[in-house]
Amino acid sequence: MKKLINKPEDFVRESLEGMAAAHPDFIRVDYDPTFVYRADAPVPGKVAMISGGGSGHEPMHAGFVGMGMLDAACPGEVFTSPTPDQMLAAAKKVDGGAGIVYIVKNYSGDIMNFEMATELARSEGIQVLNILIDDDVAVKDSLYTQGRRGVGTTVLAEKIGGAAAQQGYDLQKVVDLCRQVNLNGRSMGIALSSCTVPAKGTPTFELGDREIEMGIGIHGEPGRERRAFASVDEIAEMLAISIIEDKPYSRTVREWDEEKGEWIDVELIDPSFQNGDRVLAFVNGMGGTPLSELYIVYRKLEEVCKKKGLHIVRNLIGSYITSLEMQGCSITLLKLNDEMVRLWDAPVKTPSLRWGV
Repeated sequence: MKKLINKPEDFVRESLEGMAAAHPDFIRVDYDPTFVYRADAPVPGKVAMISGGGSGHEPMHAGFVGMGMLDAACPGEVFTSPTPDQMLAAAKKVDGGAGIVYIVKNYSGDIMNFEMATELARSEGIQVLNILIDDDVAVKDSLYTQGRRGVGTTVLAEKIGGAAAQQGYDLQKVVDLCRQVNLNGRSMGIALSSCTVPAKGTPTFELGDREIEMGIGIHGEPGRERRAFASVDEIAEMLAISIIEDKPYSRTVREWDEEKGEWIDVELIDPSFQNGDRVLAFVNGMGGTPLSELYIVYRKLEEVCKKKGLHIVRNLIGSYITSLEMQGCSITLLKLNDEMVRLWDAPVKTPSLRWGV
């Protein structure tokens, strides 16, 4: 596999160096430990939003650092969780005195390290709360998770929560809003090909010329089934129906309790979509899929939503949460209320998402 890299071990740093050089008005990068942060951070009196995860999913998360979205992002090595010291350093850099929200995708390494970072930050007097994203309807448990994986809804929570923080919401209100976004968002993806991690140099998994993987994870984890290749209309409909007809999903997550000063178990239930719901429709490319093909997916998705009584009132189409050069796509549907629509429309100015400014 040919790649535009120098040395595999320099892949993440050199990518971040190029990003910082390209967007000096938006971001800065520290390299020891590594994190990306808003050029104007800290913003006094504003709740700070921080996320992170393994590299290879760009533009998530570093591409979403800036006004109206994230205050900082912590990139790990390719498909590897960032470390607690990265998260703590980022928290110290962007803390404006109003607290910090960590947006955490449901992968075991991310959860463990973000929880450690939360405890470290709190020991230094920084108020931090975590919200877990677990929106992938494809499988309940996978190679890297207990429960559903965190995928496309992450981007939507970062935008809507980031807008709320920018508008002066307090810490608890930002956390509650991000939790509601997660509870009302559901995703599923498909792979037409594998990706190749630079340090490995060979495909992560093998797919035959006429095979597809339904319900793939963003690291190449297996999905629901491997099946024969089909038309884009059939694929899009299978993804959409799996999301729309998904039954209520119940699980227990760990969240920090301010009053008790400790982690507690919280029971959460995702409601199913209902006839008449207003939704945001997000068609995401996995890294190797042309935009023209994503629009064909959206074309079918809109048709299916209409038949199921869902009203698409906002959309996002493009490659925002990728798996290196994997061919494929994912669909995310988020049930919206008036507050979420207003915050989605609010100005945002980041390297990879920008409008209203």
